[in-house]
Amino acid sequence: MRSGQILWPTDFSETAAHALRYAIEMANLYHVGLKILHVVDQPIGDQNFMILAITPEELAKSMEEAAAIKMQALLEGLKTELPITTLIRRGDPVEQILEEANSKDVGMVVIASHGRTGISHFLHTNVAEDVANGAVCPVLVVK
Repeated sequence: MRSGQILWPTDFSETAAHALRYAIEMANLYHVGLKILHVVDQPIGDQNFMILAITPEELAKSMEEAAAIKMQALLEGLKTELPITTLIRRGDPVEQILEEANSKDVGMVVIASHGRTGISHFLHTNVAEDVANGAVCPVLVVK
């Protein structure tokens, strides 16, 4: 049996919302909490070639604030008695998800697959695939 929380990484997409149903079902099945993680990509900027009127740090903070608003709206829409923890991190999504997934309090990851196929699959990083390959706990990839 799982004793750690269920980790549900989200990008707030419809596909991720579909995986949330599975995450809640797993958390209820194992009588554990749900941990929701959103990762904000770190904007890249070069001080010598700034095109934006704001710095990458200001842009990242703005992205984090927008994510917090989306997270709050998501929580308000959930109809569950599960204990829920939310996290918003900055950095590479795969690295941040794996850091959390490999912590001692996570028993399973439920993550959405973006469903790319063909040449698109090879040109873009598949976060779900990288998480499934790098996590020490079980990973359920929801299509």
